[in-house]
Amino acid sequence: MFELSGTIKKIFDEQTFGSGFNKREFVLTTDADRFPQDIKFECVKDKVSLLTDLQPGAKVKVFFDIRGREWKENYYVNLSAWKIERLGDAPAAAADDEPPLSEPFEGTLVEDEPPF
Repeated sequence: MFELSGTIKKIFDEQTFGSGFNKREFVLTTDADRFPQDIKFECVKDKVSLLTDLQPGAKVKVFFDIRGREWKENYYVNLSAWKIERLGDAPAAAADDEPPLSEPFEGTLVEDEPPF
């Protein structure tokens, strides 16, 4: 598992192939490097929906796997995204998501007695 943060530069149209396979590619510009890099990722099958609500300019963190294969004595590498998180849009935590607060101590405490 790998992850990379940056800004979406371009989102390509979805491609559907005769076998029923579909994919959608996008380009992410990295922010952390001295010289920003444009890196192309792909979303395949049901992961195509990850790009539905995103637009160029959105800051995101992409979680991906590296896929390699050989075809006709050539070698190819794909960066296959399986999760995309928006950055800077973190929703506020709901009260139910927080751990319960500890109950205040209601017993008696004698000065020389340890509190446990």
